[in-house]
Formats: sequence, C-alpha cells, structure tokens
Amino acid sequence: MTLNQLDIWLTETLDHRSWMGTDLSLNGLQVARREELLHRVAFAVDASLQTFERAVAARAQALVVHHGLFWGQPLALSGDHYQRIRYLMDHDLALFASHLPLDAHPTLGNNAGMAAALGLTALEGFGQYKGKLIGLKGVLPSPLSLEEICDTLFHGRQAVLQTLPFGKERVTTVGLVSGGGNRETSQAIEQGLDLFITGDADHTWYHPALEAGLNVIMGGHYATETWGVRLLGQHLQRDKGIPTVFLDLPTGL
Repeated sequence: MTLNQLDIWLTETLDHRSWMGTDLSLNGLQVARREELLHRVAFAVDASLQTFERAVAARAQALVVHHGLFWGQPLALSGDHYQRIRYLMDHDLALFASHLPLDAHPTLGNNAGMAAALGLTALEGFGQYKGKLIGLKGVLPSPLSLEEICDTLFHGRQAVLQTLPFGKERVTTVGLVSGGGNRETSQAIEQGLDLFITGDADHTWYHPALEAGLNVIMGGHYATETWGVRLLGQHLQRDKGIPTVFLDLPTGL
C-alpha cells in the first residue's frame, strides 16, 4: 500500500470531505514521508511524542490517530510542536488524523463501537453538533444496571471518571457521544433517555441530570475514543491486507 492510497482510502471510508467547515481538525494526511510504500500502519488515539516512539518501535511507516497535531490555525514550528514534527520527519513516519468523522461513522466510529458492544438496537443518530449528528442512541436488548454497562465498556465502574446514578436502576434507552460530548447531556434530557454515556466529566451538568432523573456515565475521553481507531485499523487490515497495530496509551482522563 502507498501513502497516497492510504490517504484516499481514509478520505473515502470516513467521508472526510463532508466534514470540512464543521470539524476544526485537519482530517486526512497531516505529515507525509519520504518513501511512498507502507508495510505496516499503526493506530492510536493521540498524536504525541510517546505515540510516535511506539509506532516506530512497532515498525510502522504510518500512524493514524483520532487527535492530530493541526486544529484549524497555523502553528509555529517551535517548542513541543517542533519536536513532534522533527521526530516524524527524522523517522520517516507519516501522520494521519480523523476526528469527528471517526466519532460519527455509523459502523467504524467510536460511538458505533460502544453501541455494538452493548448490543443496542433501533439505532438512530444522536447528539447535534453544528447541524450534524455525531453520536448514536438505541435500545438495549434487556435492561441493564450501570455496573453492568461499565463492566462491558470500561472494565468496571471503578475505571470511569464519574457516574451520576440519578435515574432508573436498570436502563433501556441509551445515548452515546464519545469524548467531549457533555454538552449533549441536554439532548439526552430532552429526548427522555434513561442513560447518557460520554467521555469528559463536567460539573455543570450535575444538577440538570439530577433534576431530570437522568443517569450519566462519564467514561473518560480516552476510554470512549479507543473504539473507532481499533475498528478502523481492523477494517483496513481486512480490506487491504496490510498489517495494522493498535497502540494503547491510556491517559486515565
């Protein structure tokens, strides 16, 4: 597989063009490499020096991340930003990113991964952001407790940032917006869902959730956004036959 072929595959698979003007992330190729040919592609949540080192150690020639290095404004090549770019170029490691397209993808996205793990049915788009739906909502096959859901998605309730057990003890309807989706708590309240799952914890939604009787699981930004990069890497390997590797570098946040 070549660098250009991977760029085209990601752009078409995740429909990057439809997110232009909505997503601040520079989705697609962010840093190229000297050699076109790729033998292994790494996938991770965050673009960081630690992630780049792990990708090189895994013998990857390209790295695909959810959180890239470029976010809608030019950055001077200095400080940490310079060191990261320099490392990529010194080690001939290409960098790709996919932000909101990977949150929202109906089968390969972060929210789709969590929905599949829970076995949600009657799936619909959920979580309005700048006129686009970036999450999913659905119905559990049978009611579950918050503990059971945390076990399924996050390896236990003790691993999540916070739970707000303000609603039913056993829930049926669930809304999902990975990462920093706490603003969409209001939409979960408006739509009368039993449970809203997002990544970041936010003090401002404690009392609205309490007053509405809404359960909320704040699973952690990182933990809710490993799903898409894992699924995307698996899909690339199946579809194009190129070896892929997922780099797990949890932040605990």
